[in-house]
Amino acid sequence: MTEDIELQDYDHEFTHKHLLGLADYSKEDILFVLEQAKYFREILDRPVPKVPTLRDKTIVNLFYEDSTRTRLSFELAQKRMGADVVNFSKGSSSVKKGESLKDTIRNISSMKIDMVVARHKSPGVPHFLTRCVDAAIINAGDGAHEHPTQALLDMFTMRQVYSDLRDKNIAIIGDIAHSRVVRSNIIGLSKLGANVTVCGPKTMMPAYVHELGANVSYNIDEVLDWCDIAMALRIQLERQEDGTELFPSIREYHQLFGITMKHLERYPDFTIMHPGPVNRGVEMDSEVADSERSIILSQVTNGVAVRMAILYLLSGGSRV
Repeated sequence: MTEDIELQDYDHEFTHKHLLGLADYSKEDILFVLEQAKYFREILDRPVPKVPTLRDKTIVNLFYEDSTRTRLSFELAQKRMGADVVNFSKGSSSVKKGESLKDTIRNISSMKIDMVVARHKSPGVPHFLTRCVDAAIINAGDGAHEHPTQALLDMFTMRQVYSDLRDKNIAIIGDIAHSRVVRSNIIGLSKLGANVTVCGPKTMMPAYVHELGANVSYNIDEVLDWCDIAMALRIQLERQEDGTELFPSIREYHQLFGITMKHLERYPDFTIMHPGPVNRGVEMDSEVADSERSIILSQVTNGVAVRMAILYLLSGGSRV
């Protein structure tokens, strides 16, 4: 690490080669990553927000599923650290000619890469990649399974409001059944001692919802009165492959589960988050997203810092 970054004293031995999901990370691992991210967040506020820590590393962004925010956040983090970056997308590759995932990653690996950031619609793909290549693998979202870096940046942002998340009440509202963000957040927040309640239509709750490790509510007023932080999720239409109508209309969904300005007046203490993209007028009123109680934009900035920390640690760095 560069000499002008102050060493920190969080004593923990980080031994992971990959980030496949937060289920594999202990409470101490999570806190260690979040502590490292503080220093990369400081770097982003500098006049020249760059450090050469990955100057000799080659990273492939392997995105088989459409993404804008996650891909750009990773790419910016990589370039801020001086890495050589190769972007791969399904639509402009030999996959369209019938090439398998295994052949694709092995061909890419033969180009002497160090890390792979993978996003795929099928759960378990990042785990599969670890058996195909020697590079470090980072899960950027695998189906409706996990999205660990999103949860890490969410927890980092929460800790800017509450330095200790123990006994804090976190509500996650929306399409629980199809969200990978909610699974990683429940895992991570539970390990940090937070209380998590999920809320949404019964048709958007997974059959095993009570096995997720969170409380369940179908009343948004109940959870907003209870929570310290409310995180809204968008409706994941692209993952509802059977075509079943899960709610009568967008208007009714907003009436029953959207966060409105009336909620902000009625419950004056909770903070608002959203992993994005926000569908204004669906998950929340436009005024709610832009209100002083919203920290949605902080999540975006913090996402770059957290991903810089993960890239650094998985590239062999021990601490900053």
